[in-house]
Amino acid sequence: MKWLRKTRSGIETFMAESNKKPKSVEEIPNIHWADHVAEDLIEKHPQKEKFVCASGISPSGVVHIGNFREAITVDFVVRALLDRGKNVRFLYSWDDYDAFRKVPANLPNKETLEKHLRKPISEVPDPFGQFPSYAAHFEKRFEAEISQLGIKPDYIYQNVPYRSGKYITGIKQALAKEKEIIAILNKSRTEPLPENWTCLSIFCKTCAKDTTELIQRNSDTVFTYHCKFCKKDDTIDMDKEGGVKLLWRVDWPMRWAHEGVDFEPGGKDHSSQGGSYDTGVEIVREVWKRDPPTYVQYDFVIAKGAGAKLSSSSGNLLTVDETLSIYEPAIIRWIFASRKPNLDFAIAFDLDVIKAYDDFDRCERFAFGTEEGEEKKIRYERRIYEFSCVDRVFPRDYQSMPAQFTFRHLCNILQIHQGDIDKAREFYLNQIKNTEDEARFYSRAKRAWKWISEFAPEEFKFKLQTVPSHKPTLPHPLKELIQVLKEDGTEHLSEDELASRTFEIMKRNQVEPKLFFQDVYRILVNKPNGPKLASFLLAIGPKRSAEILEKALHLT
Repeated sequence: MKWLRKTRSGIETFMAESNKKPKSVEEIPNIHWADHVAEDLIEKHPQKEKFVCASGISPSGVVHIGNFREAITVDFVVRALLDRGKNVRFLYSWDDYDAFRKVPANLPNKETLEKHLRKPISEVPDPFGQFPSYAAHFEKRFEAEISQLGIKPDYIYQNVPYRSGKYITGIKQALAKEKEIIAILNKSRTEPLPENWTCLSIFCKTCAKDTTELIQRNSDTVFTYHCKFCKKDDTIDMDKEGGVKLLWRVDWPMRWAHEGVDFEPGGKDHSSQGGSYDTGVEIVREVWKRDPPTYVQYDFVIAKGAGAKLSSSSGNLLTVDETLSIYEPAIIRWIFASRKPNLDFAIAFDLDVIKAYDDFDRCERFAFGTEEGEEKKIRYERRIYEFSCVDRVFPRDYQSMPAQFTFRHLCNILQIHQGDIDKAREFYLNQIKNTEDEARFYSRAKRAWKWISEFAPEEFKFKLQTVPSHKPTLPHPLKELIQVLKEDGTEHLSEDELASRTFEIMKRNQVEPKLFFQDVYRILVNKPNGPKLASFLLAIGPKRSAEILEKALHLT
């Protein structure tokens, strides 16, 4: 199936859902975009024993959730290939042999960092003093974050192969075809490259900066250069010492060839006509006589309400760790798995957090067959759920569904108990059946309280008034509600039954519901509104609710 095509506007992805039905419950349905990519790769390379899927970034600063989209895009394709019994190598390249071009905002020791501008990122000191280098600080931080999401690729720290001479053959091949490379790059430029342009970048042996210009090629491995910073001329032999690398537009296709990459996505900035993927396709074919990897464009991710692209320069950074403080790992995976990569979207930290949790829970119910729907919808939701599982372990029979703790209700229970998670747990004792349920409860409760404390809008928050200050304006119907709450067996009353009896009280007393609800809420939370009343009273506990309401009746 052809799902990728080149257009004048650049690389566009087309994810057409297949109508093919599985032959058995064990067959992996070809209904998710990652499945389409996997099938396309297998069709393209029918004899291939191991597929190579690649991703990477320069650790020039905080690696944010927008950058994470590339890693998880590759992870989905890797999993789709693994599900089809294929061997896969997932490479993640840290471009830490790039030059350190700019000191990001909000970093300590800026003056020290500025002295290291234009050096390889792997040689810049860690401003926090925790790791051997600036690069290592942001690399290890991101690696620890994504491992919590089940993403554990083979990492390549590009300063190592470059320094060790692993890429020398590739560099020589690029230099031998430099005129052809220039011709390719000039096709997408408004002005041609200068006559002295070279695809080499040389780090000065004296100051370690890339502020150099090539003076002479003494051989295919020895080069004389002038350093604009040091004001010195020197010679470097890449056969015997590091310090030479290819510029990005040539470096990328060289690594496709060197690592045998079959699939690698790229952001919108790389995907435009004449962009780095476009020129890389021509360069890898011309220089290394190899077809480019299958490519998927992914779009930007923003924080809800930020309205700006996440980038190191904008300062509008949302890290994976910050996202994990609010969303469980499986739900972060679900957020990305449920969207096609070529569509941008926002990760919510406002009330839509509740919707994200609700939608994930619904997806899980579809997967386990407790939510009704058309067969096609159920298969699609189940496949998304499989991509959401952190450990890539999912039950094929889908018989034992985990306990679900509705996020909105959990937030209410936590606020009733002022954030005491252990006390909140008592409300869910009948739902917690095993250690997995227990772990999910604490995982979700911890994040729910974090969201309430730091992100929830004020109108959502409340504090239970165990000693009420509001004197009821409608005492008679309130007395009847108290009596209902005190009756024997009320602990087993359902939410619908309690709501029905509450409305009967209002109807019998000819009370306008809005006024009665406001009266009760002002007693319970000192606000004119609050959570759905019947559910809220049961969450507080019928007897405890009755006690608080009764105290209000005795106010003078």
